[in-house]
Amino acid sequence: MDTVTIEAGARSPEVSFDFAANVYCLKGESYPEDVNEFYGELMDTLEKHLESLSEAVVKFTFEFVYFNSSTAKILMGLFELLDETASRGNTVEVIWAYQEDDDNMQELGEEFCEELSHASYTLAVVE
Repeated sequence: MDTVTIEAGARSPEVSFDFAANVYCLKGESYPEDVNEFYGELMDTLEKHLESLSEAVVKFTFEFVYFNSSTAKILMGLFELLDETASRGNTVEVIWAYQEDDDNMQELGEEFCEELSHASYTLAVVE
């Protein structure tokens, strides 16, 4: 599996995972009716792939306009996974993108990114 692309739905984000290039993006709104159904297999596949990496460069962009508490739990686990990947000698760059006037998303990005001790992160305003 080289890529996974899922168009944004009414309650789910756009997903763009390029496993060959190690470039990943979640974008939009995320409040799926069943968060485990939407993210479960996707996160399992990502975890297996990231665990197999050695001295790789990984770039993960988050560009949410809204997510619910169930998605927040998924994101916490994802940030842990990315940090673990970096702790094993991989270069992991996390980009948290948000709208300039979205103070809430900016604060959430700051909180999530503060948990990273091995991966680098950038808070970026979307133009």
